[in-house]
Amino acid sequence: MAAVWLAWVPSDGGEIMETSAASGASGMADASAAYALGYSPAERDRLRRQPDELRDDSEVLLDRAGIANGSSVTDLGKKPQDLASLHRRFDELEHAVARRVEETCAAVFRAPVRAAGAVKPAWRRRTRGERRWQVAASTAVAIGLQVAVPGRLAVLRPVWILPALQGILLVTLFLANPHRIDRQSRVLRILGLTLAALISFANAWSLVNLATGLVNGTEGENAGPLLVTGGAIWLTNVIVFGLWYWEFDRGGPVARALGTHPYPDFQFVQMTSPELAPPDWEPAFADYLYLAFTNASAFSPTDVLPLSRWAKLAMALQSVISIVTVALIVARAVNILK
Repeated sequence: MAAVWLAWVPSDGGEIMETSAASGASGMADASAAYALGYSPAERDRLRRQPDELRDDSEVLLDRAGIANGSSVTDLGKKPQDLASLHRRFDELEHAVARRVEETCAAVFRAPVRAAGAVKPAWRRRTRGERRWQVAASTAVAIGLQVAVPGRLAVLRPVWILPALQGILLVTLFLANPHRIDRQSRVLRILGLTLAALISFANAWSLVNLATGLVNGTEGENAGPLLVTGGAIWLTNVIVFGLWYWEFDRGGPVARALGTHPYPDFQFVQMTSPELAPPDWEPAFADYLYLAFTNASAFSPTDVLPLSRWAKLAMALQSVISIVTVALIVARAVNILK
């Protein structure tokens, strides 16, 4: 009965050093391999101490198993419980040596060894909060797109009244918190949701009027203006749903920055594969805008999955709006062009 354990340790001059620990059976073979590529003196000293630590662990476990240096397994008692204890001690030795080998190899290849739960990803802990400019710029685009919609499809006339009100809300939010969104304020939260609701209502009103006019034959006489109007409504739909996703995922941007909501409503790829993203990655507005765009163009989730019920219903609603917009406008425009 024999077992051989390996540890790979680089030495100062780059030569290969070897060590092995085994049970007290005869016919034991030694095997070792090492990688020594560009290590600092501190790293080489730390790795060079691995064989001594490994040998100490082995001797302790062998002593606990009742095997002295030079003794044989056959010297142990013949009772079945003695053999079971011996197997149990050798299992402990195997795990200890395997852990040492894994840590040494990880250090050789410069792969960080993290204990389970030792380092939380950024999206699960308190952070500085994301910057305001991304969401402010996208919201300004959505407000400007409403001006491109014909007055007969707008909620209020003249057509600039509602966009002007939305612009005032946007400027107020920006001046109140211009840099990073990390300050809790019920007033700012209500203003942000009100702004998203006004844009959603205005866009939905325009879409309903346009769809009704296409069905009744009162809209869509010219392909060019129809495509421009439909494109503005579709793009506004993308931005406004990106706002809703951003406002409600894990309680909103401030709650995400403070880390008060541990359970996400959307599962991004970086959450399940953290090795594909930097350690400080967390979802920002651009990620939610991309989510809204892919859902509006593919009519289904792509690489971001909804986890909560409200997220699933919101994505389903956005897909329906996008299908109606694309189907009616494109079909009518093709008929006009023919």
